Amino acid sequence: MKISYNWLKQFLKIDWEAEKTGELLTDLGLEVEGIETVESIKGSLEGVVVGKVLTCEQHPNADRLKVTTVDLGNGEPVQIVCGAPNVAAGQTVPVVTVGSTLYDAKGEGFKIKKGKIRGEESFGMICAEDELGLGSSHEGILVLDNAIEAGTKAAKVFNIESDEVFEIGLTPNRADAMSHFGVARDLRAGLLHKEIALELISPSVSDFRVDDRTLKFDVEVENIDKAPRYVGVTISELTVKDSPEWLQTKLKAIGLTPINNIVDVTNYVLHELGQPLHAFDASKVKGNKIIVKTLPNGTKFTTLDGVERLLHEEDLMICNGNEEPLCIAGVFGGIDSGVTNNTTSIFLESAYFNPITIRKTAKRHALNTDASFRFERGIDPNITKYALKRATNLILEVAGGKVSSEIIDLYPTKIEDYQVFLSYEKMDRLIGAEIPRETVKNILASLDIKFNSVTDGGLGLTVPSYRVDVTREADVIEEILRVYGYNNVEFSHKLNTSISFSNFNDIKIENIIATQLISQGFSETMANSLTKSDHILLTDMLKEEHNVVMLNPLSSDLGVMRQSLLFSGLESVIYNINRKNNSLKFFEFGKTYHHFESGYSEQKHLTLFITGKRTKDGWNITQKKSDFFYLKGIVTALLQRLGVQKTKTTLTKNDVFSEGITLSLGKTKLVDLGVVKYTILKEFGIKQEVLYADFNWENILKVGGKSKVKVSELSKFQAVKRDFALLVDEKVTFSEIYNLAFQAEKDFLREVDLFDVYEGDKLENGKKSYAVSFLIQDKNKTLNDKQIDKIMQKLQHTFEKNIGAVLR
Repeated sequence: MKISYNWLKQFLKIDWEAEKTGELLTDLGLEVEGIETVESIKGSLEGVVVGKVLTCEQHPNADRLKVTTVDLGNGEPVQIVCGAPNVAAGQTVPVVTVGSTLYDAKGEGFKIKKGKIRGEESFGMICAEDELGLGSSHEGILVLDNAIEAGTKAAKVFNIESDEVFEIGLTPNRADAMSHFGVARDLRAGLLHKEIALELISPSVSDFRVDDRTLKFDVEVENIDKAPRYVGVTISELTVKDSPEWLQTKLKAIGLTPINNIVDVTNYVLHELGQPLHAFDASKVKGNKIIVKTLPNGTKFTTLDGVERLLHEEDLMICNGNEEPLCIAGVFGGIDSGVTNNTTSIFLESAYFNPITIRKTAKRHALNTDASFRFERGIDPNITKYALKRATNLILEVAGGKVSSEIIDLYPTKIEDYQVFLSYEKMDRLIGAEIPRETVKNILASLDIKFNSVTDGGLGLTVPSYRVDVTREADVIEEILRVYGYNNVEFSHKLNTSISFSNFNDIKIENIIATQLISQGFSETMANSLTKSDHILLTDMLKEEHNVVMLNPLSSDLGVMRQSLLFSGLESVIYNINRKNNSLKFFEFGKTYHHFESGYSEQKHLTLFITGKRTKDGWNITQKKSDFFYLKGIVTALLQRLGVQKTKTTLTKNDVFSEGITLSLGKTKLVDLGVVKYTILKEFGIKQEVLYADFNWENILKVGGKSKVKVSELSKFQAVKRDFALLVDEKVTFSEIYNLAFQAEKDFLREVDLFDVYEGDKLENGKKSYAVSFLIQDKNKTLNDKQIDKIMQKLQHTFEKNIGAVLR
């Protein structure tokens, strides 16, 4: 937000340097991000002075040039060659002296140098108004009043204004400071605390009057909850034209482009007082009636930018007597009702609209205007009529005309100020220091907060309704502290604290797992906890009644809190795929949110996403596509790192997988993993396979880290590897073979690996062949053939007895 220092000084007669004022504003919470010098004319006509043309003779070597001598007020006339057809002796003219810089319309400067033009020396330049940036005429040099003395600085003659503009990073809660008046009001409070008492000067509207009642408008508000206050007046016999120089200068200083005097006044008052206004061409309002209402869903409406929009049934509209839309209330005007050069009468609107209504409409139509910016954050409902009078007086000043109706003010239910009780004890506790009670009262008074009651324990307060961010005791304490100054709170050199036991294992385990995943090529993501409500329709595992719904969602895409990390992860996957990153490994620690009958619940999860190739392309790398077994290996390694072993594997009941398994420890489910369904991937535009694992992190923490680490010396004796080709039923899994092997031989069996699986027409139906290797080793001696054969026979017998395996 841009704030002009010259404009600010209209409310406070402050003579501080801009840097010092900026520091105080920052201390008050209005952070000044930068200060820019702005000139009404670039360069401020530095080096341009008034000159008197003493002589004017024809150039001896050019028909269209004249040789003049000009008095610049320093006692030594200079010779200047000029090509203007209207230059003549006796004129008073603006002269750019040698060494000065002129700027063109693009802001590019060129320096005036001593030179020769067709053989005649020239020491300066006599200018037309466009060359000085004072206008657009280039018909001849600019001739000034002869009463102006030679040597007078042109900046003084033309009232060139130099301004310093603050760029304020306004936080969303400070709706009260969205104007020059609001900033001045805050600045006054800060100055009062520094014992500098300055009067806050507000523009007077005491001379407002109704001239006649020849242009009466009726106003009807159907949606009082959406438009609690609506004020309007008519002005006729006005003339639409360019704004006067002072008004254009003010708007240009804060980065606005002047349009015409009527629109410029509404913009001026918006940035002066923070109250948006809208002017309708009265001749285009059918029936001389304004109706504030909503229209049926799908109604077409063309806005000022020429875009045809389909209205939502909750969009508040300003309509004419035929209930035809003229304007999206508080957001954007219509193309057919605005002020044009032919406008002679207007209906001027000033209103207070419900912030939530405006925010939803602006987000729905992707519109962000100066008006919507203020309405959706909450403006002062009690300044509405005053701002209308202020704008009316300015319009009469710059456009002529007369007030042709009484002010219509529909305000059925007054918006009350906030009542808050401030406890001194709580204030001291939150601030960490005791601020003198009189200082507290002075600060509150400077912020227009009134006292209802004063006791030894605290203050009963009435907070003005324009402070929409101050509704609680903690908010009042924050106001006191920001004006008092955070830097003024003294800190003790002694720190008293109670050391309580805190379990940091959770964070430690997260870091361990994150480190392992990163070493395997994963990248950590952090997705938004807000998501689309429609996502739950993609699975039967999630229920709509369990959604945690946002009361004031920023958009339909952020309407509920996520019940699963899957969908936000898939959004990250397609975002990267669309940018040619097709091989991805992501992990995220995050929470899911649920609304059960028993109350709200948060559950922490770790999720993994894998798609594409396992490794980056390389000349010496044989690429393999990521598959289910690759994901399972990563998951198993993570569980082993956490000390979780001997998990039970079952088919998953989670319907987000086309195929998947669940790993559990006893009855405690630890992780679901598998291949995401194609129908879900299709909703996100993903055309390649995505592998997904979902760890129930709270269960992981309960069972993880409990196994003891056993350290043993590496055996010095040789290990022996033997293989079995086992014919088993197709329902038998390798994990069964693995577990049976270690049950049968605990002493010498070190490893069991599956290196081949065969299913084909050479085997009978319902059978498959597993090629399994066994690593056997004794830590104390070398095993002989007889001992090894005995171990293998034991394993064979175990497989035959328990799973019906047959050696091929």
